[in-house]
Amino acid sequence: MDLVTSALYEAAMTETMIPAAAPPRNGLFDRFYRWTIGLAQSRHAPLALGAIAFAESSFFPIPPDALLIPMSIAKPRSAWAYALICTIGSVLGAMLGYAIGALLYDTVGHWLIQLYGYGDKIATMRAFYAKWGALAILIKGLTPIPFKLVTIVSGLMGYNFSLFVVLAAITRGARFFIVAVLMRFYGAQINALLERWFGWFLGLLVVAVIGGFWAVARFG
Repeated sequence: MDLVTSALYEAAMTETMIPAAAPPRNGLFDRFYRWTIGLAQSRHAPLALGAIAFAESSFFPIPPDALLIPMSIAKPRSAWAYALICTIGSVLGAMLGYAIGALLYDTVGHWLIQLYGYGDKIATMRAFYAKWGALAILIKGLTPIPFKLVTIVSGLMGYNFSLFVVLAAITRGARFFIVAVLMRFYGAQINALLERWFGWFLGLLVVAVIGGFWAVARFG
């Protein structure tokens, strides 16, 4: 009897110490996360990444980080290549944004500025640019502040094009390679966090984008 009692006691203790497996999650954000990871593993993903990076620097509101992060998680060894793709796409898009500001501001450029609600901030941005142009490009290229506004205003102000391209490459490269470093060395941990809190990640991404627009509208 003592042996039976001891065995039952040990079984009860084991069941108490080892938590039951968590039931599988099938929420909307979990399905969307799986879809995003699947998209990141597609052979067309690098092309899509470059296209988003290009568009974000000239007219598109969504940053390429939304695809860069899951792609780097899916293939950590390719994180450097993905960051380079983002950098090249972003700089090419910045050139288009510059051209919009320099050549097409009265049509396309003015429409984009008005679309994002910053038409009344142009005078303030011009004054700031005249004094702190290089610093503005470097700092704003690292932040959630919409880079397209920086590129269009750079063209509008007639900022030195060669210097503009160099500064854009530096700041956007730094931005994307910081993400690549984090994904390359901490991808597994970040993946575990995203699997659990992907909805919060999307929310923070939206807040960052909106906050960037607000910062430009508030502070120029």
